[in-house]
Amino acid sequence: MIAQRRSYEAGHRPKFLVVVDDSEECDRAVRFAARRAARVGADLALLTVITPGEFQHWFGVGDVMREEAAAAARAHLARVAATARDAAGVEAELLVREGAKSDELVAAIEEDEDVALLVLAAGVSAEGPGPLVTQIVGRAAGTFPIPVAIVPGHLTDDQIDSLA
Repeated sequence: MIAQRRSYEAGHRPKFLVVVDDSEECDRAVRFAARRAARVGADLALLTVITPGEFQHWFGVGDVMREEAAAAARAHLARVAATARDAAGVEAELLVREGAKSDELVAAIEEDEDVALLVLAAGVSAEGPGPLVTQIVGRAAGTFPIPVAIVPGHLTDDQIDSLA
């Protein structure tokens, strides 16, 4: 059971959580969340999830591979955080988790009562909005205790700024 959200309390500072991946559309979601966070006085957190299955079959080197993947994820988040800083002057909390993406996303929301909005990037190609958006919207979006914002990847900076 998900605890009552502190972010809903009057006078409390909410946090926007952006799921970060390697897609081209991700920067649109980060820009939207950063601009919106700056406008409403919210905090920003960037989450990426590494998959443990990539390391399990390599006996003896799994820990090294896991740490390399975590280091690469942290470096990627640092670059994405620079986008948020440049777009709106917002400093982001960086979160690297390991496991199944949807499970780790739900766990991150459950563990941080300050999270008030989940922001996801949506692809605009013929392949659809992306696997995470598809999985969440199809299975679990209605179960989140917070709103979910899906930001289409084709929006311009000006469009995002006016929406945020």
